[in-house]
Amino acid sequence: MTDNTQLTAHIRELARERGAVILAHNYQRAEVQDAADFVGDSLGLSRQAAATDADTIVFCGVHFMAETAKILAPHKTVLLPELRAGCPMADMVTGEALRAWKAEHAGVPVVTYVNSSAEVKAESDVCVTSANAVAVVQALGAEKILFAPDRNLGSWVARSLPEVEVVLWDGWCPTHDQVTAQQVAAARDGFPGAPVMVHPECRPDVVDLGDAVLSTSQMLAFAAQNPASEFIVITESGLVHALQKAAPGKLFHEIAPRMLCPNMKLTTLSKLADALELGQYAVEVPDAVAQRARAAVERMVAIG
Repeated sequence: MTDNTQLTAHIRELARERGAVILAHNYQRAEVQDAADFVGDSLGLSRQAAATDADTIVFCGVHFMAETAKILAPHKTVLLPELRAGCPMADMVTGEALRAWKAEHAGVPVVTYVNSSAEVKAESDVCVTSANAVAVVQALGAEKILFAPDRNLGSWVARSLPEVEVVLWDGWCPTHDQVTAQQVAAARDGFPGAPVMVHPECRPDVVDLGDAVLSTSQMLAFAAQNPASEFIVITESGLVHALQKAAPGKLFHEIAPRMLCPNMKLTTLSKLADALELGQYAVEVPDAVAQRARAAVERMVAIG
């Protein structure tokens, strides 16, 4: 048995003993994904958090994801194995800054990417993920919205719904925003005929080069259903592991250099085991904030 196999077996036993469910985002290390009960995108994992009967949720992801789980399951214990696992984009907007922005646009609904703090969610009318942003904004039926914090996802929503005026907060994901059109073109040259799947957190000029603009969960479904045998993947490298499981026998090519989120890679099997053994690190959201944030998140989950 390899060390990973032994440690994974130990983690699974600890989870059973503690009555815990382990959730892992698609961008986590492959071995962490393999140790989890559920692997998915932000929307899918939010639904799992809301529905679980487990006493404890161990969230292998970044801080805002664990906060979202706590918001949806306030009476559960939510553990984040690595306290340093934050999200630079989430840090680009604060509750105070969002309140000031709202005051400049009185009466305009605020649509917030789930990649945000609980405090920011509490100031929002509805949350979205990359999987449902267009559908949620369409369901709002508003002529104008404020969209925070991701300018790139907001731009994709605006282009998809030209009838809606989308006012953008100037935030971005460093991992996706740094991708260039030249990198995508080089990948196309290297793997001609392979469909390009691109995440909407990328810049508009990169999105324009995609054959399909998709969230991570949508990429998994697209790769499994599409008859192509090779694909170019323009999102964080961790998804390739899940893609290989979703569409065995197919090839998935990444751009050079690979897209790596350093925060997503901070969680290791050892830290996951420590979280279960020691009950660390518990994530808390003040009740007053959680109640307001919950309304925005639950509205998103209800719309789908």
